[in-house]
Amino acid sequence: MSSESPLRRLTLLYNCTANTLILRTVTKKIAPWLAAGPEIVPQPTAICPIHLLLVIVLLIITSTLYLALRSRTVYLVDYACFRPNSDLRITKATFLEHARLSSLLDDSIVNFIATILERSGMSDETCVPPVHHYIEPCCGLDEARSEAELVVFSVIDDLLAKTCIKRDAIGGLITNCSAFCPVPSIADMIVNKYKLRGDIRVMNLSGMACSASMIALGLASNMLQVMPRGSHVLVVSTETIGPSYYSGNKRSMVLSNILLRVGGVAKLLSTSRSKARFRLVHFTRTITAANNSAYRCVYQEEDEKGNVGITLSKDLTVIAGDALKANIMATGPYVLPTSELLKFSLFHMARKMPHWRKIRPYIPNFCVTFEHFCIHAGGPAVISSVQHGLKLSDQHVEPSWMTLHRFGNQLSTSVWYELAYIDAKGQMKKNDRVWMIGFGAGYECNTASWVCIQPSFSADGPWRNCINHYPKDISKNRLK
Repeated sequence: MSSESPLRRLTLLYNCTANTLILRTVTKKIAPWLAAGPEIVPQPTAICPIHLLLVIVLLIITSTLYLALRSRTVYLVDYACFRPNSDLRITKATFLEHARLSSLLDDSIVNFIATILERSGMSDETCVPPVHHYIEPCCGLDEARSEAELVVFSVIDDLLAKTCIKRDAIGGLITNCSAFCPVPSIADMIVNKYKLRGDIRVMNLSGMACSASMIALGLASNMLQVMPRGSHVLVVSTETIGPSYYSGNKRSMVLSNILLRVGGVAKLLSTSRSKARFRLVHFTRTITAANNSAYRCVYQEEDEKGNVGITLSKDLTVIAGDALKANIMATGPYVLPTSELLKFSLFHMARKMPHWRKIRPYIPNFCVTFEHFCIHAGGPAVISSVQHGLKLSDQHVEPSWMTLHRFGNQLSTSVWYELAYIDAKGQMKKNDRVWMIGFGAGYECNTASWVCIQPSFSADGPWRNCINHYPKDISKNRLK
């Protein structure tokens, strides 16, 4: 970190000063005694008090600066996920029937929608915003703002009730919503609703899609480093999908209509360990936007008829795999044990030898580091590719599959629904380690590792009414 350089210089200055004082004391006081022989015994007053005082002052200054400049530990106090009402539920049959009745969609697109729905891995319990329940959705500003308020205010109310924190104790607010950016912002909407204090630090993120929640997490961690100790930052993540509805017939753009579902989460982070449930160990952000194909693999644009939508590239899975590899290279040294790092280094050096170039690269065993994995539930292909790439067991990816089945692709909030699944199942134990993996437009792969401090003893959450029905036996053959 940036604090290491000043601290290192201060340490060198202290060592130099202390060594000079000690050398001067030895030269002036002790050397004559040694030359005179054993007859002269040094007296307790031989060391000058001013030298001792100077050493003590330097020690105090060094300790103070170290405590002030070192990285502060960030904790997750608690989180709350949005629980949609049953009136927002849309079955696959209803979704397909609306597509068939729409005058905007061709028969070929309707057949394409039917195929994707069959392979989506989603159940008939997923939810969409009210505007999507019309045969031909048309989302205006009022409808979009109502959707945002429904999700955002619900999760904040739940979080405030769980943590019992006073609103004046919240010193920072970060919100993320990719496609809907009203004026005033969603962050200002929250400040107005809950009458938060006037000097609160506010940030509003947009355009970062499925990885935005992880980016907001890293931003909150950085913000807490410069805020007074014990401060709290509220992070609210959602995606208002109503304005993003695509009304054209381009297959790569209609995918977002089929896959995206409503969701939201509120998180409270702090540098105070009091009442905290998780400790943030490491956060890594990997951006591949310098590559043109990666930059355009999730891209908002107009089709030939001027309809605005989000294009999903066919190379999305490959690009996501490359981003994950880059993220692993950056994350591994901070989280993997020495044995795994040594194996990786040996294989890496062996591949540079002429006779060993054809051997496969060694994939570190992250299962020895983490007990739980929360992989972005972007779809069956995303979950399967990450499972295969990291050599994870079916039990490790169970939260991702079940979240996709019950709630669908909720963009940046899906990893928190997966964490809620682990909590609801009672699988989270004290000192268990969790690895969150998020993907998003740009293209980005962002990961965060946590250590559980206090398991949840409450069954309240988005899985409250259905956790007993899971896990379900989902046929993987239909999801490929």
